[in-house]
Amino acid sequence: MRANYDFSKAKRNPYAKKLKRSITIRLDNETIEYFKKLAAKSELPYQSLINLYLRDCAAHGRELAMEWRSSRKGAA
Repeated sequence: MRANYDFSKAKRNPYAKKLKRSITIRLDNETIEYFKKLAAKSELPYQSLINLYLRDCAAHGRELAMEWRSSRKGAA
């Protein structure tokens, strides 16, 4: 084996831009358990299922339809 190798002329990985990035996300236990159950059925890691679901939402431009209501009395 050589002591040093020259990689200056090496080709770049064409898939490098598609690599996943590690982030921190806080999910409630019910959500995690839901995806873990789906993962057991599909034999895929639950993190991959969450990624696939979010990717599908982004690809189709889905937006949440949520309405916040005040819990205070007399609030409209």
